[in-house]
Amino acid sequence: MNQEDRIKSLRNKLHTYNNAYYNEDESLISDFEFDMLLKELEELEKTYPQFYDENSPTVRIGGEVTKKFQSFNHNYPMYSLANTYSKDEIKEWIRRIEKKYGQNINDFNCELKFDGASINLYYEKGKLVRALTRGDGIKGDDVTSNIKTIKNIPLILNGAYPEKFEIRGEVILPIDSFNFLNSKRKEEGLPLFRNPRNTASGSLKLQDSREVALRRLKCFFYSVVGENSCLFHSELLKKSRQWGFFIPESMKRVNSVDEIFHFIDFWENKKTELPYEIDGIVIKVNSIKVQNELDFTSKVPRWAISYKYKAERQSTRLLSVTYQVGRTGAVTPVANFEPINLSGTIVKRATLHNSDQIEKLSLRIGDYVYVEKGGEIIPKIVGIDQLRRGNFDDLIKFITYCPDCGSKLKKIEGEAQHYCKDENECKTQIIGKIQHFVSRKAMNIEGFGSERVVLLFNNGIISNIAEIYKIEIEDLVSLEGMAEKSAISLIKSIKQSKKQPFQKVLFSIGIRYVGETVASKLANHFGSIENLINSSYDDLISVEEIGEKIVNSIINYFNNSQNLSIIEKLLKVGLNFKTGVNNKKSNILNGKNIVISGAFENLSREKIKQLILENGGNLSSAVNSKTKIIIGGQSIGPSKKKKAEILKIPIISEKDFLEMLDTKHTKRVLK
Repeated sequence: MNQEDRIKSLRNKLHTYNNAYYNEDESLISDFEFDMLLKELEELEKTYPQFYDENSPTVRIGGEVTKKFQSFNHNYPMYSLANTYSKDEIKEWIRRIEKKYGQNINDFNCELKFDGASINLYYEKGKLVRALTRGDGIKGDDVTSNIKTIKNIPLILNGAYPEKFEIRGEVILPIDSFNFLNSKRKEEGLPLFRNPRNTASGSLKLQDSREVALRRLKCFFYSVVGENSCLFHSELLKKSRQWGFFIPESMKRVNSVDEIFHFIDFWENKKTELPYEIDGIVIKVNSIKVQNELDFTSKVPRWAISYKYKAERQSTRLLSVTYQVGRTGAVTPVANFEPINLSGTIVKRATLHNSDQIEKLSLRIGDYVYVEKGGEIIPKIVGIDQLRRGNFDDLIKFITYCPDCGSKLKKIEGEAQHYCKDENECKTQIIGKIQHFVSRKAMNIEGFGSERVVLLFNNGIISNIAEIYKIEIEDLVSLEGMAEKSAISLIKSIKQSKKQPFQKVLFSIGIRYVGETVASKLANHFGSIENLINSSYDDLISVEEIGEKIVNSIINYFNNSQNLSIIEKLLKVGLNFKTGVNNKKSNILNGKNIVISGAFENLSREKIKQLILENGGNLSSAVNSKTKIIIGGQSIGPSKKKKAEILKIPIISEKDFLEMLDTKHTKRVLK
């Protein structure tokens, strides 16, 4: 056997032994024998670098230092799940999806909800090619070098796997590994890690993959994307287990709501016995065909829901209530109380949300309040310990004037929040808007953190978002703690931000209720800021999933002369206020609301959606009088089909759709 063949043989053996040990709980050889084979492979790879393989078992040791993580778009968005703490809401969720689908649904897959960091892995020809974090759901960071150090993630697959596919999982830190890490840190006099979840998430962003390898992370997989060979989600997970992925044995296929509840109750009692942390249960519609039919809202899949176990609760004494002003002018009360240890974290403050919450709790200074973490992350007050209530002062009354600028607060009818109405003069609001504008999810101006925004504002260099593009190096180097190198880098990043697409700019300017998803829909629909400014109420309300509250907020924003002045200045400095030419290929579908339903032979649903947007169309999930076309595949939803017949909406095939984009068939369909 020559040296190249020996290297290949060692790699295949080590991959097999590794998969058996970490995913099948089977030791095929001793640790010593494994280490000897690995050592031999390392020496051979060092001697013969021409036979390098990026997926060799030796890469799990780590060694790559990453200065900066590169970001990539997900092929399919990584949606969050809708959460509930109520079994009644699970029943309501089932009723809701059955109504939308038009038939009873009695086939579900129940899975543990692991408490870690989501990851998306890309495989081609049986090899791992890329690993992306969830990020903002649209774009994630490339952490491939770190992911390769996790030993139960296969680098090379087994069996009959697809040519290309994606698989998603949760990177977790087992409790034993967490305790081991903290014992080492205690010995070294280092601060202890707070909890396994945060440690797992932070580990993925470490610069040195050798350090990640020492963390003893694991990955549990829960979803295969881009592979349609199975009819059921549970079958697809079982098949992926054959390819080499760790699919927990705890998942269970069930056929009734009673079986769902039994699964929830069973694991609520057993969760403390698990070697890793879970925070709930995930329930998914098992049929992939039904999943495709139910599709997604703008934020979550309709076909899945997360049942969260109630968080740990502690009682503590309320010391004071202070008030914070957000970038939109919303004033939020904050409770300050005696510090408590909650789920491994020292907590001494929690939001009270609004005046209604204070009144609902009948809150008084000195009360003993129950505090828990919403979703195990954000502390919140959930009640009063009535048995420990004394004769305290009067009820806490919400303030009437802005704590920052002194303007009288207003409360909009139908909303719980109080607002400072002086948005262009209130210092906190102005700073908040600038901080939002430069943030990573918005214009992504590197080196322009929150503290630096405050520094430049307090020194009179910027007073609104438009003035960011007037900053000179001389303005920066005169500031305390600002070196010339940092100043040059910041100016470069400011100039680079001018390349951001229209939807990012629209999100960045900070229109109330216009988040990333809404900004993208508006940008695709109107194409330019001029069209958006000049749009009527009816124009805005016609955009899919844009409700009355958002419409009124947009109209109010553009009725403000100061906002229009800032947009004019941003236009002059070269920000992109039009839909990119590269994103739009034609106007064939311009302004047409289109619904997709069923499964397709050649194109994925995501590809069809992309083609619709590229050719000027609007995506719609519901069939109504505004719908112009339904693109129907196999097993088209019966409710959609019936409604289309009533409203006389044309249903076209995948083939018709493709022909329509290229030929004169457009007028035939869109008459």
